[in-house]
Order: sequence, then C-alpha cells, then structure tokens
Amino acid sequence: MDVVIHVFSVAVEDPDGHSYRARAMGRQRRDATWIGWLEFTPSGSGGIVRRTERETTQPSERAIRYWALGLELAYLEGALERAVRGSPPLMDTEKP
Repeated sequence: MDVVIHVFSVAVEDPDGHSYRARAMGRQRRDATWIGWLEFTPSGSGGIVRRTERETTQPSERAIRYWALGLELAYLEGALERAVRGSPPLMDTEKP
C-alpha cells in the first residue's frame, strides 16, 4: 500500500512555469525494505499529476522519512523535470 511520507510546503515549477505541490511517497516491499518516489500535483485546477520512478530504496519507513526530510528545492525541481520528461525507470522488480 502506498504511504504519504511527507508533503512539501514549497511549490515547484516546471520549465513552462506551471506550479506543482510535491509529496514524497513510499511503499514497503516484500523484503521489508522501502522504496520512495515523488508525486507532483498541479496547483490550481486541471493539469496532470506527475510521478517519478523510484528515487530511493531504504531499509525502513523511518529511513525513508529521513530521506524525504532532507530533500531540498533543487532536488524537487530535478525530480519534476524527470517526471515530466518521463525518464527511463530504474531497474526494480516492484515499481511504485
């Protein structure tokens, strides 16, 4: 089951100037490790929710929360760019 790990208070803009709200998401895998990714919801009405592929693998939910709390605006901007561009996924048998 997908879990909201952290909701960021800062808005992130794509290269076209569209504003998004970001949140870190996570899911526990069968081996008890956690994978994390980012979701971007457009501010205002309409638009497409953007989602990255797996951004991290961590040993526990606590560790994935720590990862998310360390993300800064520059990382979020790059992640949004990857989500919009649709970068190839990282290799993982369990995709988010």
